[in-house]
Amino acid sequence: ISGYSLVIQARDSGIPPLSSSVTVNVDISDVNDNSPVFTPANYTAVIQENKPVGTSILQLVVTDKDSFHNGPPFTFTILTGNEEEEFTLDPHGVLRSAVIFKQMVATEYVLCVQAKDSGKPQQVSHTYVQVRVIEESIHKPTAIPLEIFIVTMEDDFPGGVIGKIHATDQDVYDVLTYTLKSEQKSLFKVNNHDGKIIALGGLDNGKYVLNVSVSDGRFQVPIDVVVHVEQLLQEMLQNTVTIRFENVSPEDFVGLHMHGFRRTLRNAVLSQKQDSLHIISIQPVAGSNQLDMLFAVQMHNGGFYKPAYLIQKLTNARRHLENVIRISAILEKNCSGLDCQEQHCEQSLSVDSHSLMTYSTARISFVCPRFYRNVRCMC
Repeated sequence: ISGYSLVIQARDSGIPPLSSSVTVNVDISDVNDNSPVFTPANYTAVIQENKPVGTSILQLVVTDKDSFHNGPPFTFTILTGNEEEEFTLDPHGVLRSAVIFKQMVATEYVLCVQAKDSGKPQQVSHTYVQVRVIEESIHKPTAIPLEIFIVTMEDDFPGGVIGKIHATDQDVYDVLTYTLKSEQKSLFKVNNHDGKIIALGGLDNGKYVLNVSVSDGRFQVPIDVVVHVEQLLQEMLQNTVTIRFENVSPEDFVGLHMHGFRRTLRNAVLSQKQDSLHIISIQPVAGSNQLDMLFAVQMHNGGFYKPAYLIQKLTNARRHLENVIRISAILEKNCSGLDCQEQHCEQSLSVDSHSLMTYSTARISFVCPRFYRNVRCMC
């Protein structure tokens, strides 16, 4: 307990008795009676031979139960095991190489490291670090090509994470890093450590081929990343049809079914080869295991087919579509549960392009706006 707050009252013996109170704060000052604690108590690390001088090998983690002024910053010292000065230890507890290691020289080092706190008198503790020298990387990283589809309203893309590169390496201890060619950094970024791809705001309609590579420190491998950006027209939203799927997650649909279903759907609803199929959004149905896919079809002259026409085409081709994935329903309107009696049910559709949903798989990523349906009874 670092302190107490007492309220003390003094009362006299008069009639009537009078009193007064005062608050007394008692602070408990800390003495430096706890040593630093290493987590874990001892360490094991590896470094590949031929790594450059200054390569990070290990981050020491130290805590102290004393108050802040009796704890960090800690002073780190290598007491034994570094007689030839193969290692350096910086003030933040990062152990780095000071030479280029060779297995023929030594395969293992054992260091005794001391941590000293900032209290008076100072407290110390020790840990042992075992460093193994392993052979350098012999396998190149492998990465899966990634195709990203982004759907957004006209000139209204807010940016965000749009996918993730999946890369592996057969060398167990290799650490992979990802880089993007500098001239593309005005539109995209790639997280160096985990391969996440970030798009900045204001992407224009079109196709972007990203110059991304993955490196294990020795080998650098290019990765095919293609980004397709499609900007929606307001007229599309007035001519949409929804296909509802049964028992499928958005990620499974994108990764396993989207390409095949898109191809089958084109064959079912396109009247001419010049017509264009636009998948506007996919979205889970709340409280169920169903998935809605919103689409529209644009004629080669720029107009859009009416939903009633598309629904008729879909109904005729439903058996072929279900060879790809099970369909629960084909919806133009979503008026179930709304009793309009003699009135007409009117549906309006809106999309929130600032509320993007990203469904990312190893090969395909689909980024689309969240959509909302509003239904009401009209005379």
